[in-house]
Amino acid sequence: MYKNSAVVGVLAFAVAVGTLQMTVVVPLLPLLGRRLGEPLTSVSWLLTAGLLSGAVAIPLLSRLGDMYGRRTVSLAALALLVAGSALSAASTALVPIMAGRILQGAAAPLLPLAMGLVRQALPGDRLPAAIGVLSATIGVGSGGGMILAGLVDGDHRAVFWMLTGLGVLSFVLVAAVVREPPPARGPGRPDLAGAALVSMWLVCLLLALSKGGAWGWTSPATLGLLVAAVVVAAVWVVTARRTTAPLIEIPMLLHRGTVGATVASFLLGFALFGAITTVSAVAQGPLGASVLQVGVYLLPTTVLMLVVSVLAGRLMRRFPASTLVAAGSALVTVAALWLVLSRDTGADLYGAAAVLGLGIGLGYAALGTMAVEHVEPAKTAAAGGVNALVRVVGSSLAGAVGAAVLSSGGAGWSFGIAAGAALLATLFATIYGNCPRKELA
Repeated sequence: MYKNSAVVGVLAFAVAVGTLQMTVVVPLLPLLGRRLGEPLTSVSWLLTAGLLSGAVAIPLLSRLGDMYGRRTVSLAALALLVAGSALSAASTALVPIMAGRILQGAAAPLLPLAMGLVRQALPGDRLPAAIGVLSATIGVGSGGGMILAGLVDGDHRAVFWMLTGLGVLSFVLVAAVVREPPPARGPGRPDLAGAALVSMWLVCLLLALSKGGAWGWTSPATLGLLVAAVVVAAVWVVTARRTTAPLIEIPMLLHRGTVGATVASFLLGFALFGAITTVSAVAQGPLGASVLQVGVYLLPTTVLMLVVSVLAGRLMRRFPASTLVAAGSALVTVAALWLVLSRDTGADLYGAAAVLGLGIGLGYAALGTMAVEHVEPAKTAAAGGVNALVRVVGSSLAGAVGAAVLSSGGAGWSFGIAAGAALLATLFATIYGNCPRKELA
C-alpha cells in the first residue's frame, strides 16, 4: 500500500512539474515583450511553442513508452525538460528562449505515461482515484506556474533556473521510486512522418491565428497559412489511416466511446488557458498588478484544484465520469461569464478564480477516467495520450487566439470565447456520456 502510494505521489509530482512549464510563462509575457522589444503576438509564441511541442511529443513519446518502457521514456522527457529550462534560463533573446521552450514541451507526455505506469502498479479498485489525482495535478501545476513566476518578480531567468531544479528533483525521484516490468516490445517503429505532418499543420494554423490581426485576415500570408494547414492536415489523416502504427489512431479520436472525452478535453484546455492568460492581461493592465499578484489572484484556482483532486476518487465511485466532466465544464462556463460581466476589481478575479478552480479540478480529474474507461488495458496509454494531446492542442489554440484578441483590446471577447468553449464541453460530456458505448479494443 505504502509503495503504491509513493509511486502515485512521485508521478503526480512529476506531472505537476511538467505542467508548470506550460503556464509559468503566462504572467511573464507582457514583461518579456517590453524587455525584448517584441510585440505580444510574437512573445506569445513562448507559450505557444511549448504547448505545440507538447502536442507532438504526447503521441510520439507515448508510442515510444509502449515500445521501450514508460519509466525510461518518462526519465527522457524529464531530462529534456531540464535541458530546455537551463537553456531558457541562460538566454536573454527571444529565439534561444523559444528553443528552450520547445525542449520543455517534451514534458507534456508525462501524464499519459504516468497513467500507464499506475495502471500496471495499482489494483483496479484504486485506479480511478489514482488517475483522478494525476489528472488534477495538471490544474495544480497550471496555477503553480503563475505563483512560481510571481515569487521571483517576473525574472524569467530565475523562473527557468527554478524549473531546472524541480526537473532534476523529479528525475531523481522517478528513477529511485518507480519500477516497471520490461516492456513486451511490439512490431513497428515511431511514426516520425506523422509527427512532422502534425507539427506542420499546427504551426501553420496557430501562426495564422496569432498573426492574422497584424497581417490582415484576408492577406495572402494569412490565407496561405490557413490553406496550408488544411491541406497538410488532410495529408496527415490519409497517411495515418494507411500507417500500421500511426502517431495518432484516428479511430480512437472518433470512436463513440471516447469522442465525448476527446472533445471535452480539447474545449476545457482551450477554456482554461483562454481564461488564465486573459486574467493575467487584465490584472497587469487595468488593475496594475505585479506578476506575484497575478499568481495570488489565481491562488484559489490552484488550491481548489488540489482539494478536488483529493475528493475525485470518492466522487467517481458515486457518479459517472461524464457527469463530473459536464458539471466541471458548467462551472468553468460560470467563471468565464462572471469575468465577461464584471472584472473591474480584485474581488471579481478572486471569485471567478475560485469557481474556475472547482470546475477545472472536477473536469480534469474525471476526464482521465472518461478517456480510458472504454478501452482495453493495453490501449490505456494511447487513449490517455490522445486525450492529453487534444487538451494541449486546445491550450495552444487558446494562446494564439488570446494573443490576437487581446492585441485589439478585447478582454471581454476573450473571456466570452472561453465561456463558449466550456459550454460546448458541458454539452458534449452530457450527450456522449449518456450514449451506450462499446468497449474500444
